[in-house]
Amino acid sequence: MSRPIPPTYKTRNWPAYNEALKRRGSLTIWFDPEMSWDAAPTGRRGRQQTYRDAAIQTCLSMKVLFGMALRQTTGVVESLLRLVGLNWTVPDFSTLSRRQKTLAVNIPYRGSKGPLHLLIDSTGIKVEGEGEWHARKHGGPKRRVWRKLHLGIDEETLEIRAVEVTGSHIGDAPILPHLLDQIPQDQEIGSVTADGAYDTRKCHDAIADRGAHAVIPPRKNAKPWKTITAGAVARNEALRAAKYLGRALWRRWSG
Repeated sequence: MSRPIPPTYKTRNWPAYNEALKRRGSLTIWFDPEMSWDAAPTGRRGRQQTYRDAAIQTCLSMKVLFGMALRQTTGVVESLLRLVGLNWTVPDFSTLSRRQKTLAVNIPYRGSKGPLHLLIDSTGIKVEGEGEWHARKHGGPKRRVWRKLHLGIDEETLEIRAVEVTGSHIGDAPILPHLLDQIPQDQEIGSVTADGAYDTRKCHDAIADRGAHAVIPPRKNAKPWKTITAGAVARNEALRAAKYLGRALWRRWSG
């Protein structure tokens, strides 16, 4: 059976489309006066932290947004605080550099209506190091270093809900349980969609433990699993449906 023809989309609402493109360049920076900028005492021995993680994350967000160095970031944040009339102190560049290594970033999201439908995949990022610069200047073989970026995206809002960065020697499937752990336990997950690389026992069991439906195409040479777990049962049902309907119809039926 031939594959279904993907639909084509044409832009017809040009006024709304142009307004959406203009809003992409809109910038609003707002500081909440009630925000806790200074860190609270932890009661532990040793020097206490001066700034909360929220203050460090705010400064680093400005750095990434405007593509500045750490010293320039400190000056921009100081200027913004003076404009809004807040007498907060700003972390210096050495504090930002030290704290960004262990900063636990909270990814904001709006959330979708109803259960979360998660899309999971990974991509590669090339890292240019000293060896590649030396080869480009003086010639010789290039030493390419790669990192893998694993993402979990909300199907409705296309917001990133989970992210992991690993080396190129780490596969895709072992990271799926860690991505699901980043979703709060009180968040209902309706389905988890991924490609055939995630067709493993651990992935299906991790998805079943969260009470979600796995939309993972079985491998072409897949065989039924003999283990009796919720993940194995769901995977065997998908395998039987794919063989009975055909992979093209199964993809359309499963979404």
